[in-house]
Amino acid sequence: MRIPPRVLTIAGSDSGGGAGVQADLKTMLALGTHGMSVLTAVTAQNSLGVQGAWELPAQAVRAQFRSVVEDIGVEAVKTGMLSSAELVLTVAGLLRRLDVPVVVDPVGVSKHGDPLLAAEALEAVRTELLPTATVATPNLDEVAQLTGITVTTESELRKAASAVLGFGPRWALIKGGHLRGEATDLLTDGDREHWLRAPRHPNRHTHGTGCTLASAVAAELAKGADVPAAVAAAKEYVTGAIAAGFALGSGIGPVDHGWRSRRDAR
Repeated sequence: MRIPPRVLTIAGSDSGGGAGVQADLKTMLALGTHGMSVLTAVTAQNSLGVQGAWELPAQAVRAQFRSVVEDIGVEAVKTGMLSSAELVLTVAGLLRRLDVPVVVDPVGVSKHGDPLLAAEALEAVRTELLPTATVATPNLDEVAQLTGITVTTESELRKAASAVLGFGPRWALIKGGHLRGEATDLLTDGDREHWLRAPRHPNRHTHGTGCTLASAVAAELAKGADVPAAVAAAKEYVTGAIAAGFALGSGIGPVDHGWRSRRDAR
């Protein structure tokens, strides 16, 4: 029996199911991989925002990681919410032992603007976590947090990418979804540029977009794609998920991770 590619997410839990580990695992399943998880935090979260967050001890993070890697193995890793400097340092140390692609989503704030990364952890993200990344996937708010650069136009994505690459990831995927016009992202390794464009869908239910994109990239890398192909496939998947996003609760609903299966079942 064929074993599907194995992808590990190291991230926080979203009790509402739209983002975090829950979104990661849904994405990995939708893209034909076996998802595994290392929980870093538990949140009380719904369509209106984050009502509470509780970080797990570093010992628990290390134990989960070792249990998965030493027995099951892993072919790609995606990181998400790492709320403290201690957790960032812990996860960076674990990742340095692996020889597989790593996608770092440097989560700073939630979709609703709730802070998910302590200010004192930023330097550890810059100096310890980002150098482990095959691909770093910051949005424009996270670019501003990490680099101090505020991007307001598409042409400024290059400057942002250069600054992020300065921290050591092999590729930077700067997500321009907060800009006007098409949803345009820039993927670059400093030499090669890949501009990814998609129509902007008039749908406010976009909770989990960043987690979903990063997880999709990791899944495609685990399946053997190179970075440009993995990011292009992930962009296509998340664009469809955004278009199919649905209302849930009384706030911002999630993207639809199962949009392809529902489309194909019609």
